[in-house]
Amino acid sequence: MQGKFINNWSDKIIMRAVGIIVEYNPFHNGHQWQVEAAKKQSGCPYVVGVMSGNFMQRGEPALFDKWKRAEMAIRGGVDLIIELPAVFAVRSAQYFASGGIRLLNSLGLISHVCFGAEHADLTILRKIANSAGDPDVIKDLHIHLQSGSTYASALGKSLQSNYHISPDIITAPNNILAVEYLSAVEKFAPQLIPIPISRQQSNYSDTIITTPLASATAIRHALLNSMSITDEISSTIPSTTENIINTLLANKRGPVAFNNFSNIVLAQLRAASLEKLEQIPGVSEGLHYKLQNSALRSENINQLFTLLKSKRYPYTRLQRIIIHSLLGTRRSQLALFDECGPLYARVLAFNQQGRLLLKYINKHSTIPVITKTTHFLNSTERGRSDLTPLQDMLAIDTLASDLYALGMPPSNWNIGGWDFRFSPSFMP
Repeated sequence: MQGKFINNWSDKIIMRAVGIIVEYNPFHNGHQWQVEAAKKQSGCPYVVGVMSGNFMQRGEPALFDKWKRAEMAIRGGVDLIIELPAVFAVRSAQYFASGGIRLLNSLGLISHVCFGAEHADLTILRKIANSAGDPDVIKDLHIHLQSGSTYASALGKSLQSNYHISPDIITAPNNILAVEYLSAVEKFAPQLIPIPISRQQSNYSDTIITTPLASATAIRHALLNSMSITDEISSTIPSTTENIINTLLANKRGPVAFNNFSNIVLAQLRAASLEKLEQIPGVSEGLHYKLQNSALRSENINQLFTLLKSKRYPYTRLQRIIIHSLLGTRRSQLALFDECGPLYARVLAFNQQGRLLLKYINKHSTIPVITKTTHFLNSTERGRSDLTPLQDMLAIDTLASDLYALGMPPSNWNIGGWDFRFSPSFMP
């Protein structure tokens, strides 16, 4: 089947690319290794990245803005970076994965999709993906969720009891995403060939740098603690990433931490009605009452999370809820976007090979390619109530940038309107 797919594909088009769904927060040695491995294992000459914008899947602000992270990626070997809209980027694994796969599939030239996993056995990962739809698994899953387990823990327990699959496999962060990527490929893009790649050396959640292939989490911790590139940090990132970060730090264009949003988050929560709080994606079972009360009792965002955290609401879920409260997104909005999928391909950066890819994508993509935001939405239109679904999705992305700017160190970077002024970066 794989060989047949490749032959049919090469008969129809000249260009063929491997897609990766990424965050690059920031782009490091492990990411560069994955880019090369993706090209080698897929046999594709080009790499296209679909990347989260200014807020991450775990509900955190990116350390540096999306344009500069995209530039790091292009300097590190990716040919084209396209933004994953915020309505999919700041979501649980299922929606993050389906948004990324659907966006890659819409481009018209992606033949393979590559992703990391702690347990990169495609047979096992597919078995988990297929079994997750089993009625018995779903029944047990809901029982465990009702008892207070997290989604990953509940699914792991259910798979263990029904399929004798170790829960350690499904509870590993990248394995969760890997399974969701496979489910999304099966549902939305069955012609894509999946390529799981084992993580190298470090663990996803490591907070200390112990190897040149360190986790992004450890690198972020070190950067926020030092506010500079130390020798330890330098050993974990390509020289091109180091140069970009040094320039960003010198110009006070980051880093951005969640604490920087304390006042704006507390202000919005204190001003919101219970009805509005109840409509925030992820809020259920009376959490809106606790949100309102905790916002009044908190001095900063750390205290807010401490008051809100529970077995049912771990930090990651709470962080996503807070970001959606900032962006003003509603459950009903996300339900509509989940039906239609990404409605545009927003270009952030590309190189000479990426320019060739864009020419092809412009002819074959099933969704519009956006290189200039104002061709689809301007700052005046954004406040209107009669936006098209595409404009509504894009409005959230542009608002995310405007709010993100407020989390930067005090400087002229705090002004808004970035998406209406910035063009994609071209790096020959």
